[in-house]
Amino acid sequence: MAILEKAVLAILTIGSTHYVDIGQDTDAVIYYANDSRMHMVLPGGPQMNGDWHLLPNGYHVKWENGPEGDWKISHEPGVLTYIDGDGKSVGTVTRLVPGNPENFR
Repeated sequence: MAILEKAVLAILTIGSTHYVDIGQDTDAVIYYANDSRMHMVLPGGPQMNGDWHLLPNGYHVKWENGPEGDWKISHEPGVLTYIDGDGKSVGTVTRLVPGNPENFR
């Protein structure tokens, strides 16, 4: 498992939507609108909007009216995994789609 660094994360995130299997009936959906704004919907939850920025080997997000924290994405052949600030694997990317197919605002 390799933790993705800033340059690779920028390519895989900015302007893209990640669908992440977090062990629920539906995927979490995360849209990285640009290099400072992102949106997310967890299964069964409302849309969350936040400010984010890249770190050398991850990113930091502060959700409006919600938590903030550091995240990493790891890679092994064929699998991208979200890692929380405690180093715990919390979900795997099932789809990575360019653009904003969910029409986040």
